[in-house]
Amino acid sequence: MKILIVDDELHVRDAIRLLVDWERYGISDILEASDGQAAVELLQEQSPEIVFTDMMMPGMNGVGLLEWIQANAPRTKAVVISGHDDFDFVRNTVKFGGLDYILKPVDPDQLQEAVKRAVEARTKEDEERKRNQQRGMEINQIKPVYWDKMFSQCIDDPSYYHSIRDSVHQEFGLRPGDETCRVAILSLDRMDRKVRDKFASAMDLLFFSLLNICNEYLRRTNRGFAFRHWNSTREIILILWRDLTTASALLGHINEGIFRTLGGRFEFGLGSEKPLPPGLQHSYREAAEALDRRNLLQLSSWIHEKRPGAEAFRGPVLHFTDYEEPVRFAVRSGSEEQIREALGQWFREVRKLSYISPEQSELWRDEYHVLKAIWIKELLPGMTDSELGPLQEETRPYIVPLNDSGTLSMEKWEQELTASLLELARLVRQSQGREGHHVIYDIEKYLRTHYHQDIALQDMADKYHLSREYISRKFKQEFNENLSDYVGRIRIEKAKQLLGDPGLRISQVAEMVGYSDEKYFSKVFKKLTGSSPNDYRKQLARKP
Repeated sequence: MKILIVDDELHVRDAIRLLVDWERYGISDILEASDGQAAVELLQEQSPEIVFTDMMMPGMNGVGLLEWIQANAPRTKAVVISGHDDFDFVRNTVKFGGLDYILKPVDPDQLQEAVKRAVEARTKEDEERKRNQQRGMEINQIKPVYWDKMFSQCIDDPSYYHSIRDSVHQEFGLRPGDETCRVAILSLDRMDRKVRDKFASAMDLLFFSLLNICNEYLRRTNRGFAFRHWNSTREIILILWRDLTTASALLGHINEGIFRTLGGRFEFGLGSEKPLPPGLQHSYREAAEALDRRNLLQLSSWIHEKRPGAEAFRGPVLHFTDYEEPVRFAVRSGSEEQIREALGQWFREVRKLSYISPEQSELWRDEYHVLKAIWIKELLPGMTDSELGPLQEETRPYIVPLNDSGTLSMEKWEQELTASLLELARLVRQSQGREGHHVIYDIEKYLRTHYHQDIALQDMADKYHLSREYISRKFKQEFNENLSDYVGRIRIEKAKQLLGDPGLRISQVAEMVGYSDEKYFSKVFKKLTGSSPNDYRKQLARKP
């Protein structure tokens, strides 16, 4: 912290400097000036936090200095030290924000007290300022999320706008004449490959970057606001409320800004002009429809508008499900050649089409994943999600595969689909190879799914028409444990999961995994885990 001592008498400045233990108050720099003008120059150059000033000085006097401080350095704390007990001086000290008025000769105790009050006042003000800055930063971080939610709600229910109208007008500077709007959608489902690869594992960063670029353009002329739609994982919405006739050109400028910053362009859907707020949802649906019905095989424009009277394209109906049988047989065979041939039949028909919309593309994708789920259940029964691995990609947002010209790439699409089916075929072969089509694996699967029932070795022998001795020997050979130990281990593993539910009694857990005797269940459980069921449950409860 710095202080400035202003007095035309050197001995007074020296006395003030010597009478105070400045280090005690955290003051490291002591500046001096002999008149008000010199003090102003130091205030501008050094920004001292506290000023001690005389009143009667040549040139700019103390009153003039106090007035300048109030106007130009209002956070600086001022203390007057004067040899004149003058009412006007005291009044001006108060008028211009001085903290104290000390008479000469200076009383050391009064001076110490004045320094203490000035330091405390400035410190308190600095801390409050830091808190306000921190609060402001937090608000600025939260504000975009708040408006994302508010405007998303307005899209779903335009009447909600009335409850936030005043806040919207204050935040975004809407004028009484801004009574109509157009809604645009920035779509992420047909993304430039460079952008897609760059942000593959950082989609939130991509959204952040796109929103910043969009709002930079919109704020320049206060034409609207861009926000992340809470009800969609792959779109940004822009609500435009000014100069609506040139909205398409504005979106083009925004897209060029995105290209310069990120290296790729995006497609926009644009709805027609509607009243604000009742037409928000209607204009949004028009923008979404314009995007859904655009032709993925052509890229005549990055901006798509719903044209009045335009009808949806009616082309030949083509379903992936119509080709299910040859594809399923190919996967079952495990032959890469057969898989490529079966898919080739499908893609030969797709390539005959002159129009494919995102709507149609997603329908085919959904059909494929429904069929794939059926095939997995049929060909890979009992396989866990972790074992299926890459086959779970349908949980990720769908992004249309594009070529360098920005249109649907049949080659990439065929490669993606082929890779998915080859992975499925690999798992089928692996499963068949591991099990060797041997009946002992059927027995193992039966035990895995019927562990809670009383299963004897003779039951398995009767069910699979094999001798008890053969089953016992073969099971031990393949799974390194006898049949009863295997069932017991499966039961205890399941019991450990059930014990995580505090609503289940130990006796209920025992019964659910196939033990009618709770004491015997506890004995087996402790033998295999080293803990009683009660102790194991307590261990689970202690885990964070």
